[in-house]
Amino acid sequence: MRLFQKKLLSYGLALAIALAGVGLPGAAAAAESYSGLGGNQPSAGSMVADLILVRPASLIGTVVTTAVFVASLPFSLLGGNVHEAVEELVIRPVEYTFVRPLGDL
Repeated sequence: MRLFQKKLLSYGLALAIALAGVGLPGAAAAAESYSGLGGNQPSAGSMVADLILVRPASLIGTVVTTAVFVASLPFSLLGGNVHEAVEELVIRPVEYTFVRPLGDL
């Protein structure tokens, strides 16, 4: 009986996730045409790919580059280039992950 409940729950969750993603492209297209936007606006597919694939990967990259910055901080202090190191290893990855518009790849 427990196995049946686990299977039912897993199938239900998979169905809910699949149905949640079905309306995203249509909703994005409708919002785009309604607002009069167009031209250089990102597509719904690029927004979804950005949200699901690129943002998590860039978050991991941000954590890694911040750790590299912390490890290289003594050498940056000796070399006098802390500002350049923090700009390239911390600020730019954080901006790419959290500040840029969704779908702007």
